[in-house]
Amino acid sequence: MPNLVEDMPQTTSVAEEPKVSGRSRSRAKFVLLFIVLIAVAGGVYVYTHLQEHVTSDDANVDGHISGVAPKISGNVVEVLVQDNQPVKTGDVLVRIDPRDYEAKVALAKAALLQAESQARSAQQAVPLANDTTLSAVSAAEAQLADANAEHERARLLYEQASSSELAFAEANLRARQAANERAQADLQRMKPLADKAEISKQQYDAYLAAARVAESELRASEERLGSTQKDAGIRKSAVDAAASRVSHARALISSSQANRKQAPIRASDASAAAAGVEAARAKLQTAELELSYTTLRASIDGMVTRKSVEVGQIVAPGQGLMAIIPLQDVWVTANFKETQLAKVQAGQRAEIKVDMYGRSVSGRVDSIASATGSRLSLLPPENATGNFVKVVQRIPVKILVDPQQGLTLRPGMNVDVTIYTK
Repeated sequence: MPNLVEDMPQTTSVAEEPKVSGRSRSRAKFVLLFIVLIAVAGGVYVYTHLQEHVTSDDANVDGHISGVAPKISGNVVEVLVQDNQPVKTGDVLVRIDPRDYEAKVALAKAALLQAESQARSAQQAVPLANDTTLSAVSAAEAQLADANAEHERARLLYEQASSSELAFAEANLRARQAANERAQADLQRMKPLADKAEISKQQYDAYLAAARVAESELRASEERLGSTQKDAGIRKSAVDAAASRVSHARALISSSQANRKQAPIRASDASAAAAGVEAARAKLQTAELELSYTTLRASIDGMVTRKSVEVGQIVAPGQGLMAIIPLQDVWVTANFKETQLAKVQAGQRAEIKVDMYGRSVSGRVDSIASATGSRLSLLPPENATGNFVKVVQRIPVKILVDPQQGLTLRPGMNVDVTIYTK
C-alpha cells in the first residue's frame, strides 16, 4: 500500500506536465504575435512619417553681409566702432581727413560764383545787343531813305538843267546870234549910205547902237549857255554824289543787318553761360558729395564684424574696411537631395534644429533654387565624359525663420532642417 500511494502522485504530476507546456506555448505565440503587430505598426508609422516630411543635415544659416568701403581715398583720422559692436542705420563708423575735399568744395563754390557772374553779364548783353543793332538798322534805313530822296531831287534838277534850261539857253543863243547877224548886216548896209550922207548921222548911230546891243546880247547868251552847261555838270555831279550816298546807306544797312545777327549770338553766349553755371553747380555738388564721403556711416542695422581699419591708415576707393551683418534678417539654406523635393513647395512648415543651442525653431519654405549647387559652383562639373558616374544632386532650398523665437542665428551656423510636406 505505501508503495502504491507513493506512486500515485507521480502519475498525477506526469499527466499535468503537457497541460502546462501547452499554456506556455500559447502565451509565447501571443507575445510573438503582439511583437510582430507592434513592429508592423511601427514600420507603418515610420513609413508614413517619412512620407510626410524630408530632412537634411546639409544646411547653414545665411544672411546679408553689408560691406563697408570708402568711395574716396584719404587718411583715416577716426574709427568709432569695434569688432562685434551693434550699430544702427546712420551711425558714424569711420572718418577720413576732409581737408583736401573741403578745399575742392571752396574752389567749386568760387567757380560757380564766377560762372553766375558771367551768365548775368551775358544775359544783360542780349537786350543791349538787340537794341543797339536794331537802332543801327533803323538809322541806316532812315539814312538810305534820305539818300534816295536827295538822289531823286538831284536827278530831277539835273534833268531840268540838262533839258529845258539848256535847250532854252541854246535857243536864246541862236536867237541872239540871228539878231546880232541881222544888226551887223544892217550896220554894214547903212555905213556906205552914211558915208555918202544918204542917211542922217542919227540914223546911222541908231543902227550902230542896235548892232552893239545885239552883239552884247549874243555875248550874254553865250555866257548864259556856258553857265547853264556848267550848272548841268554841277547837277550831274550832285546826282553822282547822291547815288554814292545811296550806295553808302545801303552798305550801312547791310552792315547793320549783319550786326543784327549779334543778337542771337549773344543769346547763344547767354545760353552757354547758363550751361556753364549748371556745369559749375554740378562740379560743386560733386565736390560736396565727395566731402560727404569722408564720413562713412552704417547703411543698415546690424553687428560690425571683420574690422580691418585703424587710425592713420591710408585707404583707397573700394577697399574693404569692415562688414555689417543684420542678425535680425537671416534665413536658412538647406541643400536637399533632388529625390527629396518632389512634394516640397513654398509655404510649407519647416523645423530647424540649431546645433549651437540644441533647440529647434520654426520656419517656412520660401523658395527652391533654380539650379543645383554643383551647377552654380565656380567650376561646374562636365558630365560629357566616358567615365560618367551618376550622383544624386543637391538643390538649395531657402527657408525663412519665424521671428521672435528667442534665439540669435548667425550666418554660417550648422542646422538640421525638416520640411513637413503634409
